Amino acid sequence: MILKKGIQVKIISGKDKGKTGEILEINRSLQKVKIKSINLIKKHLKPTKENKGGIITKESFIHQSNIKNIDVEKKIKKEKSKK
Repeated sequence: MILKKGIQVKIISGKDKGKTGEILEINRSLQKVKIKSINLIKKHLKPTKENKGGIITKESFIHQSNIKNIDVEKKIKKEKSKK
């Protein structure tokens, strides 16, 4: 499967099954991807001079075997409809 930053994918397993999102980051050595608004976790941050601290919600990585590229499916459907 070809994965690039910015393509649309669908989650096929896990707690966010059925949701779609855009790839934000790829870690090729661990075979994991970070997807916008998917696999959200809460992280506790200590206050520093720059930020206030507190509890923030952010995306976490998900294994690439749990996603399906839907941009490719759209291209295939368009090609079939043209014929």
